[in-house]
Amino acid sequence: MLPDLPRNTRLLMAARMARSVGQGALVVDFALYLHVLHWSAIRIGGLYTLSLLLGALTTLIVGPLSDRFGAKRFLLGYEVVQLVAAGIAFGTAQPAWLALAAIFGAFGRGANGGAGPFAPAEQAWMSRSAAQHQWSRVFHLNTSVGLAGMGAGALLATIPGLLQGILPGPEAYRSLFMVVLLGSIACLYFLRRAEEVYWPTDASSEKGEVVTAATQSVATKAEVSAKSGKILLHFAAINALNGLGIGMVGPLMAYWFHLRFGVGPTAIGAAMALAFFSAAIMSLLGLRLTQRFGMVGTVTRMRLLGLILLLALPFAPVFWLAMLLYISRAALNQGSIGSRQALFLGLVGKDKRGLAATVNSLSLQAPRSIGPSIAGLFFEAEMLTTPFLLAVALQGAYLIMFRRFFRQQHQ
Repeated sequence: MLPDLPRNTRLLMAARMARSVGQGALVVDFALYLHVLHWSAIRIGGLYTLSLLLGALTTLIVGPLSDRFGAKRFLLGYEVVQLVAAGIAFGTAQPAWLALAAIFGAFGRGANGGAGPFAPAEQAWMSRSAAQHQWSRVFHLNTSVGLAGMGAGALLATIPGLLQGILPGPEAYRSLFMVVLLGSIACLYFLRRAEEVYWPTDASSEKGEVVTAATQSVATKAEVSAKSGKILLHFAAINALNGLGIGMVGPLMAYWFHLRFGVGPTAIGAAMALAFFSAAIMSLLGLRLTQRFGMVGTVTRMRLLGLILLLALPFAPVFWLAMLLYISRAALNQGSIGSRQALFLGLVGKDKRGLAATVNSLSLQAPRSIGPSIAGLFFEAEMLTTPFLLAVALQGAYLIMFRRFFRQQHQ
């Protein structure tokens, strides 16, 4: 499925795979690591909130600039930051330094292999590297690659549980930051080999030519039209509901399993690895579903089924049933990411895709940043079901508005 894709697309996917392994390890173990270090639920939630807020602010700046200056330099810079943050966390557990590294390194947040706050630049680069009729396939494959890497990382997250009898509690977790560090080195290698090119849509396409980022930035100076701006803002308002709902349960899911069922990193890591691998497969199946139901129809069907499972999850009486619900829900919810990205980037012209990806990411990340702090308060009060009920209500409203929005765009 990959050989016929453009070389740059394949290199970006390889970078995503390398990045996602470390993300998968920390999405399972980072909150558990903080818990072993005796951080309270409120402090853990607050740290995630600060990290997400910084990510949202960075996203606001990076996306539009990537349209002007190209995405490559921003992604290379992001990986350098990841290298430094992982090195700090590997070297010390001192709270101030660890918090600083976590905030800038986005530890534990998980992004399915995406470049965190620099994801708009990455998405714009990906969209410019392939013809638009390939987008659904490209974004589904890209999502699947990232989810598979997250699954591999989640398997590595079982290591601290296996080392508990050999190393002291906190020390068993420290090796996972080396996974992040090595992943960033691999990302730098793949990104340096990639060229930032634009898939041509003018007469040059007949000759198979490409346009460099420098040429493109000169050739495309038009502002976003009033109509496009209105469309972007309308979707951003809808997407904010989704972001807040995700923030209620997503970032602290592994921590919730520990609090609810008393299980450790070995059980949680193995189960979440299954969730990520299932989601990777579902992303590929979602590509086939788009051929039957269309992208909007596929997203709404998959998300609706996932919403029903999310409602049932906190009421599961035993760990294995809760994990089965979580795995199924993750597969359905994350398997539709590729379609959602392709849909949104298709709302604007190619010279504004960095801006479009920024609006999409910012409208998701800014509200999402509030969720962990709210969830932390509920966890501290031993109200472990309430965040799920709030998430279901918010994501249900999002799903209704999402379908209505794209129906209006195609009328």
